[in-house]
Amino acid sequence: MFGYDWPRLHAALNDLPVALLLAAVLFDLLAALTKRASFRQVGFWTMLVGAVGGAIAVLSGLQAEEHIAHGEAVHQVMEVHEELGLITLGIFGFLTLWRIVRERRMGSRERGLSLLLSVGGLGVLVATGVYGGKLVFDHAAGIPSEVLQAELQERSEDHHHHDGASEPAATPDSSMNAPAGEHTDSPGAAPHTHAPGTPPHKD
Repeated sequence: MFGYDWPRLHAALNDLPVALLLAAVLFDLLAALTKRASFRQVGFWTMLVGAVGGAIAVLSGLQAEEHIAHGEAVHQVMEVHEELGLITLGIFGFLTLWRIVRERRMGSRERGLSLLLSVGGLGVLVATGVYGGKLVFDHAAGIPSEVLQAELQERSEDHHHHDGASEPAATPDSSMNAPAGEHTDSPGAAPHTHAPGTPPHKD
């Protein structure tokens, strides 16, 4: 869809409902602290849209699971991520329906219970995101094997390019290149010869 496969689509659909549900809980907390109905109304509508977006994100995640090549370690993390996502959707879905029916008639105790449940749902939402991050950053889930192998090869080559300082070329010994009978006394000195019969000496 629009050049996206299911894993990429799931990643693209995750951010908005998370932000909306977080904002909804914050607005409800502000409403409880300030007693302002306007905050409560914003919290209600934000939660409604966030819950719908969360349902779409969960559905895309269930499809993405079938299209990601993975082993046992990834499967275990994926199962936890999926379970937490379903629990999050269940909590906020229930809260949204509850508030659709009871929003205008809630008493303080009922509203306090609703707020407490939404804060708990927010905690599960954060845990869902943590396990989603583990899939990507700890296990590279969703990245095709050939792409990952090419990236590892490129990183390895780039590492050697930057960290492996080239060995300086050895300076040739000028005495090695001097004609027969010539030698140098010290590096950089001009080669010279001795008269025949001169005894050997140390330069």
